Amino acid sequence: MLIDRKKERILAIITAPVMLIAIWMIFFYVPQMKGNAGEILDSSFKIFYFHLPIAMVSYLAFTVVFIASIMQLRGNNRKWDIVAQSAAEVGVVFAFLVLVTGSIWAKATWGWYWIWEPRLTTSLALFLVYLAYLMLRQALEEPEKRARLAAVFGIVGFMSVPLSFFSIRLWRSAHPLMFGGSSYGGSGGGLEGTSLQLTLMVNMLAFALLFVSMLIYRVNNEALKEEIDEAKYKSA
Repeated sequence: MLIDRKKERILAIITAPVMLIAIWMIFFYVPQMKGNAGEILDSSFKIFYFHLPIAMVSYLAFTVVFIASIMQLRGNNRKWDIVAQSAAEVGVVFAFLVLVTGSIWAKATWGWYWIWEPRLTTSLALFLVYLAYLMLRQALEEPEKRARLAAVFGIVGFMSVPLSFFSIRLWRSAHPLMFGGSSYGGSGGGLEGTSLQLTLMVNMLAFALLFVSMLIYRVNNEALKEEIDEAKYKSA
């Protein structure tokens, strides 16, 4: 199920400048945050423009795993197993970056790299769930059994995604709420100002394109590896 390499290159060519523009906007377009007395605040808040898009992309990646796992169980088609595996691998990378950028933000905001509050804890659980998913795949050698068990794991493990996303609405949390409403005991969220909102939107687009590029690259690599293995088997 190789995806057209030409389309892969075109997507990479589009993704690169969008990523550069997104990073430029974070450091040079977003205005300095000021306190009530007009003083310039710590610029560490800029990590937010990496942290939120990366978190949303990790949710997207694991949603792809969920959908591909359902399709795998329905049709027993190897291509969906490849998609699920590839999305999980990319998603785990982004989930790890969520923890890293979240810890940096926590240090600047709360004075600690880590506190056991709901969003951070459920984000760690999410990362561990899909790390276990990949370990399960490595532990099983028989392709059909691996695909079937991994698909079941991918479906059940998806429960950790909404649990992580809604954690600050379900429990008292110090994490800010960015998408409407107010968290239960947490701080309010939302961005005011066109430059802030535009920067966030561009970064969302940039990281979404990066995810799609990485996913297609991994799918093609896995498909190519499978073709080589089949050719070796037939020639043996």
